[in-house]
Parts: sequence; C-alpha cells; structure tokens
Amino acid sequence: MVVDIIISTLINGSIYSILAIGFSLVFGVARIINIAHTAFYMLAAFCIYAGTNSFGLHPVLAMGAAIIFVTILGLASYKLIIEKIRVHPAATIIATIALAMIFQEIMILNFGAEFLSVPVLVEGFTVVFGVKITYQQVFTFIFMVILLISVWFLLMKTKLGLAIRATAQDRETANLMGMNESMIALVTIGISVGFAGFAGAIVIPLTVIHPHMWLSPLIIMMAVVVLGGLGSIKGSIIGAFIMGLTEAIIVFLLPMGSFLKGSVALTILIIVLIIKPEGLFGVSIEGE
Repeated sequence: MVVDIIISTLINGSIYSILAIGFSLVFGVARIINIAHTAFYMLAAFCIYAGTNSFGLHPVLAMGAAIIFVTILGLASYKLIIEKIRVHPAATIIATIALAMIFQEIMILNFGAEFLSVPVLVEGFTVVFGVKITYQQVFTFIFMVILLISVWFLLMKTKLGLAIRATAQDRETANLMGMNESMIALVTIGISVGFAGFAGAIVIPLTVIHPHMWLSPLIIMMAVVVLGGLGSIKGSIIGAFIMGLTEAIIVFLLPMGSFLKGSVALTILIIVLIIKPEGLFGVSIEGE
C-alpha cells in the first residue's frame, strides 16, 4: 500500500507539475486564466490515438506530431481569440471555457464517448516489496523529471527565461527595457500548450482516453496553482506533489476514493482561498 501511494504520488505529482507550470507561466506573463489548458492535454492524447490507429504512425512519431499540432493550435487560439479580449479577465475565462467545450464536442463527434487506449511505449514490469511497477510508469516519471529540469533551465539559465521572468514581474518595466511583451506572451503561450501536449503524450499509455478527460486534471491543476500561489513556478511544483500525495492517500485508503479526489481537491482550494488567498508562494514567478 505504501509503495502504491509513493508511485502514484511521484507520477501524478510530476504530471500535475507540468500542467500547473504551464498554467502559471501564462498567468504570470499574460495575466490570462486559461481554462482550456487541460483541453490541449486531452487533444494531444486523441491525436496520438488517431496517429497510431488511423495513420499507422509509430507511437513516438505520433507523440511528436501531437505536441506540434496542439502547440500550433494553442498559438492560433491565442492570436485569433484570446489576445483580442485578454484585457477583460471575465471574457477571457468564458472564452477559454467555450474553447475547451468546443474541443470536447469535436472529439465526441469524431471518436465517440467511449473509452479508448493506446499500447505502452515500454513493456514489462518489476516487483518492489510485493508491488508490481511497470516500466512504463518508471519511464513516465523519469521523462517528467527531465522535463521539469528543462523548464528550470529554460527559465533560469536562458535569455528567453530572463525575459519571461522579467515580464511576469513587471510588464511595464520590461517594455521600457526593450522587451516585446506581446511576443513574449505569445512564446509563453506556445511553451505552456507544449507542456500540456507533453503531459498528454507521456501519460496516455497509463490511462484511458475519453473526451471528458480534461475535466479532472483541470480541477486538480486549479487546486495546485491556488495552493502553491497563482503565477509561482516553485509553488506549482510543491503544490503538485502535495496534491498528488493527498490524491494517492484518498484513492488507496478511502472507500470509493477515486470518486472523491475531485471534491477533496476543490475543498483544499476553498480552504486555501479562505486562509491564505495568495497561496504558499505568492503570485509572481520567482528568480531564485
């Protein structure tokens, strides 16, 4: 039981980290609350399913194509819709909800509402303390850790990362220093959607695919970013693993736990908003 909880925490925590970081980046730089963020995660999963089953692509090629497709779609959605209304937060939230619903309905029309799946990338398993651990689970966790390290390197060790952090901290000053805030926001949107695509691509062999699969991660992700502090990268990572641990404990220790994790996440979100509305680490992207 303990090993199951640890494995679930590591895998789900790393996935929620990637989703929450992308969401926090967009909020930090462009002040956009993108409800459609996890819908791109869902789209990436369906693209991989279509690529492997309809077009006969190797799963790795299908994953690469899916990530590129959802990134381009995310950039197009931003330029055609979100950018025009981003100064109106309520309108942006409504528009991104509408986008997510549109994507969901398109998937239902094309693939139906049944559960689908794809083969694992890495076959086989090992047994640790009597618990079966698949190599796909190990691969997923290692890949997510590499992606998290890549995010840290991008933000802390590159000129683009410096521009993103500077814009997140003070957009007016960044503009005065010659940084193109609009272009940085566009690039950040691309990175954010790309992260969601990566998460969808790497987690798809471990789960089932269906048009509503974006809703549960959305609830958990929102709880994570509120817990860690909306706009905080460090908070997103810490909050993600706290939420992953909480979810694992609920699922493995409580009767009907898998049906309760969403409500528990929302309860945590409400409590944090009441006690510490700014979250654990505030609302800016840190430089440390």
